Amino acid sequence: MLSWHWHTLDTIPPRILFDYLRLRSDIFVVEQTCVFSDMDVFDEEGWHLVGLAADGRVQAGLRLLAPGVKYAEPSLGRIVLAAPLRGQGLADALVQEGLAQSARLYPGQGNRIGAQSRLQRFYERQGFVRDGEEYDEDGIPHIEMRLAPPGV
Repeated sequence: MLSWHWHTLDTIPPRILFDYLRLRSDIFVVEQTCVFSDMDVFDEEGWHLVGLAADGRVQAGLRLLAPGVKYAEPSLGRIVLAAPLRGQGLADALVQEGLAQSARLYPGQGNRIGAQSRLQRFYERQGFVRDGEEYDEDGIPHIEMRLAPPGV
């Protein structure tokens, strides 16, 4: 079980920030063997969700961007879950917590993501649909996916 905590870069405790960014780097740079700068200007604009284990270690995270920052709609991104916790439904809980916060902050606007193509089925389970052609981002195939606003 993880506890969920929302922060901006100005409010996140330094140790949690370090662990969160290390987890992202471990997954996006090391595990996926993709040399790129994970931290970007969007981090400064976003809300960051961290999932903490009982011992206080960051085990999951994502970034939520406001409408107009990256896409016209709000957007989840940089979604990470520590490898030992995968396959237990925690990724679903992580995304659902992100979508719930998006709906609270930006009601009625849906969501748009740039998803790794291999994760299309996972995001379809969350209600997203593919919206466009596959593209390359840092050597990894991606697709845009959107989640329609409620009632649409």
